Amino acid sequence: MHYEVWQTAAAVGTFFVITATAIAATIELRSMQARNQLHAILAVERDFREPALQESLRYVQYYLDQRMSDPQYRADLASLGFIDAREHPEMSVCNWFNQMGTLVKNGIVSPDAFLDQFSRLVDQYWKILAPVVSILRRRRGDEQYQNFEYLASLSKLWHEQHPHGVFPKAVPRMPMHDVWLAEDQA
Repeated sequence: MHYEVWQTAAAVGTFFVITATAIAATIELRSMQARNQLHAILAVERDFREPALQESLRYVQYYLDQRMSDPQYRADLASLGFIDAREHPEMSVCNWFNQMGTLVKNGIVSPDAFLDQFSRLVDQYWKILAPVVSILRRRRGDEQYQNFEYLASLSKLWHEQHPHGVFPKAVPRMPMHDVWLAEDQA
């Protein structure tokens, strides 16, 4: 009988040790995931600030529309094969957004963290670049830049779920006064 009590006590003790180990492992895993997410979002931010990408973003915003009116420019996009990003800086922007879509889709970067920081940019550049992606897909298929499209679709859904932004409701907003409004409207 004594032996059975010790056996039961040992089993209960083992159960508690295994449970405590599992809880500690879960906590450590969450901590590692948080660190990995932090490193990933910081890497995304760092890549976004690279001068070459910033120059390509500027090109897309200010010059792409007029360049797209050139039939030869569009023909370059429609052709199969390599498209030189020196002649078509929009390709660097499409590639960056496509890579970000891949990271978000595969859970390497949290969708909420990415969209909180970049959703308006995704929306703006998808509107500008959708005609480019359409031309690229003529001969390359719908798979072309599908992760960029995924990111744009996610961003649209995110805005529907957060129509007034994501400022925490329990935190009071700071009073704002646009001191230049009257002068700028004149």
